[in-house]
Amino acid sequence: MSDYLLYGTEGCHLCEDAEQLLVDAGLAFSKQDIIEDPQWLQNYGLLIPVLFHSASQQQLNWPFDSQALQDFIKNNRL
Repeated sequence: MSDYLLYGTEGCHLCEDAEQLLVDAGLAFSKQDIIEDPQWLQNYGLLIPVLFHSASQQQLNWPFDSQALQDFIKNNRL
């Protein structure tokens, strides 16, 4: 499992945009659909897409671009 989780949901065009940024950056990540868990829905429902780094417990909320993504990755390297 990857240290990075992308919280989103099906049919969310912003989530698709965020996913493409992650793919373009070559980042290994897992996706979590917030519909699957009431706590995720409560935590992220108004924020998705959200990139979460499990090791640091930090998150990057939308909107973010490739530069913000690179900065987030750099700041969360162990």
